[in-house]
Amino acid sequence: MRVFVLILSLTLTIPALADEGMWTFDNFPASTVQATYGATVSAPWLDHVRLSTIRLTNCTASFVSPDGLILTNHHCVESCLAELSSKDNSLIDRGFLADDRKLERRCSTQLADVLVEMVDVTPNVVKAIAGLDDKTANTARKKILTELEQSCEQASAKSKPGKLKCQAVTLYDGGQYFIYKYKRYDDVRLVFAPEADIAAFGGDPDNFQFPRWSLDFSMLRAYEHGKPAKTPNHLKIDFAGPRADEVVFVSGHPGTTQRLETRAQLEFERDMSLPNSLLRSAELRGRYIQFGRTKPADEQLVEAPLNNLENGIKVRRKLLDALHDDALMARKADDEKALRAIVQTAGPDPWAQIEAASGRERAIYLPYTFIEGATGFNSILFRFARLLVRGAEERTKPNTARLREYTETALPRIEQQLSARIPVYAEVEVLTLSFSLERMREWLGPDHPLVRRLLSNDSPDSLATRLVAETKLDDPMVRKQLWDGGKAAVDASRDPMIELARSLDTESRAIRKQFDDEVEAPVSAASERIAAERFKAYGTHVYPDATFTLRLNYGTVQGWVENGTPIAPFTHLDRAFERATGVSPFKIPDSWMKVKSQLDMQTPFCISTTSDIVGGNSGSPLINAQGRIVGLMFDGNIHSISGDYWFDAAKNRAIALHPAIIHEALAKVYGAKALLAELSD
Repeated sequence: MRVFVLILSLTLTIPALADEGMWTFDNFPASTVQATYGATVSAPWLDHVRLSTIRLTNCTASFVSPDGLILTNHHCVESCLAELSSKDNSLIDRGFLADDRKLERRCSTQLADVLVEMVDVTPNVVKAIAGLDDKTANTARKKILTELEQSCEQASAKSKPGKLKCQAVTLYDGGQYFIYKYKRYDDVRLVFAPEADIAAFGGDPDNFQFPRWSLDFSMLRAYEHGKPAKTPNHLKIDFAGPRADEVVFVSGHPGTTQRLETRAQLEFERDMSLPNSLLRSAELRGRYIQFGRTKPADEQLVEAPLNNLENGIKVRRKLLDALHDDALMARKADDEKALRAIVQTAGPDPWAQIEAASGRERAIYLPYTFIEGATGFNSILFRFARLLVRGAEERTKPNTARLREYTETALPRIEQQLSARIPVYAEVEVLTLSFSLERMREWLGPDHPLVRRLLSNDSPDSLATRLVAETKLDDPMVRKQLWDGGKAAVDASRDPMIELARSLDTESRAIRKQFDDEVEAPVSAASERIAAERFKAYGTHVYPDATFTLRLNYGTVQGWVENGTPIAPFTHLDRAFERATGVSPFKIPDSWMKVKSQLDMQTPFCISTTSDIVGGNSGSPLINAQGRIVGLMFDGNIHSISGDYWFDAAKNRAIALHPAIIHEALAKVYGAKALLAELSD
């Protein structure tokens, strides 16, 4: 991990290395940027960028017009495209353009959140857990965070009626706690998406590679009260894009990183989590591919989940490679040793405590993963069933006594998911559910009590087929009736998927309680003690790990050197046509081929930057010092994957779509004159 250097003095602080860092907006190193690049990042600049940046349910986006127009990646709206598709009409393949706002179509499970305020509540949490043992403190910590969220939303509702959501955020592994307040838009509609062949040109072979030619952008619109939202804070697009070596900024929501975790935690990832996940994913990938080869319509059904799965396999494979790099793990050990040398914490050694907890996690990993984590029940319909069963039980409890994912602040999102008209394809459900039941039997063993109970009279295929055929949970009206009916309705239900979720719940909760007490509680307590010592040594000169909350980083437009060969930071349109084979994933759509002679083949296509990003930053705006969008982040190079654990300044590169190719596409290929006019206002 590059955050630490060897030090032996509490008074010495360490800045992050060149261009490294996922900084919170309240602690952005503006003076460093000024000294290094001569760029001024003022408080008004930060506020404007923050209020223009959006957290989607799965990605980042930004407002790009005063009428709620949103720019993000194509792969970030793929689930919406799938929802709006049918077996005979795939919007993923065909693309979509609403040339009139009346034709914009709602993405039923999408949300758009804008961070409007950050409140430090660390003293509240510290006071609530003071003097408590680890297990009691773990419960008290969750309780106070739920109380803080609830009181925040209640106070906000009184002062400003509307959709303001409050989220408890943990930073620095428990070194700081915040309440983040979000302005929420729950009516988000699809405006534009190109065809998958050009949006994901190069497919899995090009994924995490550069040079690159993927037109990975789409557009949404936020609505309020049935009308386009008024968004005075938005970012203008500079279609000329950035220059080589120009300083640029990325405002977005990096998902998760593990740069502050201990060596023992990374060894658990290396030895248990990643290998198991890779084995399951690789086999499921094969089943998706085989299923899709039967007929074109079947291939369309698994296109979106297969894309996500292949992306995840490549990521986890490279993460595993990173954790098998002896030099990097040795550096991690040295960094840890240096920090331990200056720790003066009372009580048990926190690193030893985490190591012991990791040992317990290894022991319960498989039952926890397959049963509580529901890896043994890979089914959209089962996920609905669990939401209904757990939700019915949890809503009978006081808010602070509930599982955190069922508190009052979380319920609107659950209700949105349950009421959404998501297409559920029975043949795909049978495929994924039967596969996951097979793997659960394999990994837990045929004599595990749960496996014997489920599969003593059924095979995985027959059980999955029966459950999917007989359940009614594919109907959103049925789901709504059960949710509205509460515990009485769910307890009375004889839907087989509900019965399955209900039959697992006692055992599943017991495994979760074991994990909470034996792993989560001691790790949280030890991490807080380490965080306290880290703050004494480094303060906030170190950035926190990513938590899918808003961050800002800085970098420059740069290539790198790969095996002695310089890689230029820009690609151009002409090379995309040269690489085209006419067959996916290297097929250019007919819409492009028809206007090929009208296109400027020297249009810049993609950009390489030194920006420090990870998953979740997809759709983030790449911004210049003047606060204008000069690119759209959508990927990283192969070296960026290890950025979950450490940052390699020499080779870690982020990849953005150049705004010039967005303009070229909208103007000459899709004839989206109204959109271009809105973007240019």
